[in-house]
Amino acid sequence: MASRGPESRPGEFELIAKLFAPLAKNVPGAFGLRDDVATLAPPKAGYLLTLLLPDWTDTRWLERFTQGLSRDQSEFGVALIGGDMSGMSGPLAISVTAYGFAPAGAMIRRAGARPGDTVFVSGTIGDAGGGLAVLKGEAPAEKHSFLVTRYRTPLPRVALGQALRGVASAALDVSDGLMADLEHLADVSQVAISVDAARVPLSAELLALRGDTLETRQRACIAGDDYEIAFTSSARESVADAARHAGVTVTEIGRVEAGRGVRLLDGSGREIALPRKGFAHF
Repeated sequence: MASRGPESRPGEFELIAKLFAPLAKNVPGAFGLRDDVATLAPPKAGYLLTLLLPDWTDTRWLERFTQGLSRDQSEFGVALIGGDMSGMSGPLAISVTAYGFAPAGAMIRRAGARPGDTVFVSGTIGDAGGGLAVLKGEAPAEKHSFLVTRYRTPLPRVALGQALRGVASAALDVSDGLMADLEHLADVSQVAISVDAARVPLSAELLALRGDTLETRQRACIAGDDYEIAFTSSARESVADAARHAGVTVTEIGRVEAGRGVRLLDGSGREIALPRKGFAHF
């Protein structure tokens, strides 16, 4: 987890809004830097790769690394189009900038959720957080390999994202944590979101690690790195069709309402206190 910056420095989103958004004001497709995406004219498929390599990254390591990249390229239909590489005395650093495209007017943004929409999420939530906890010693890694794999090698829901075009009113990936990311979506859409804790989908493997308790659900909802898709829609049947087409489980977990902010609710409709909403970059 990234360390917090000096007390005098604003948080990530305040910093973006105050200092960096003005730099993008003349680019309509940058959306004021309030989204995870921008509309550009990129190559049909590709990515840039930057590597800072310490001395221990020998030829054998690089061969294995590029073999893995080759498998990923085949699976996702992308290709390396450039980047930078340099030696260094510090730790290994890898940066990937991926480019993709969507038909004009078909991109699903954070903005667009409307009161009355239903909130959905793909797959299961909290697995990556459980895997990280296992690697930190909460339980033997060999007994919880599924969770460790979910943390180390998450799989993006590309097919579902494509199937949700014209179906989802707003969407984003669950990277900072379910509640934190839904808060981002609610903020940009200028709505409120309520999530039913009991309906958040948890894997059998996570339940085997921690049991189905309120604490388990709290921790799952604020853990990050799942890279599932959280989205809103008013078309339940179309959502079900998209899920079947993509071969991905999708679960209804809440609702969009008038107002602001996000809430996690128990079975009686009472708000569940959370120590935080998710991961903060600063």
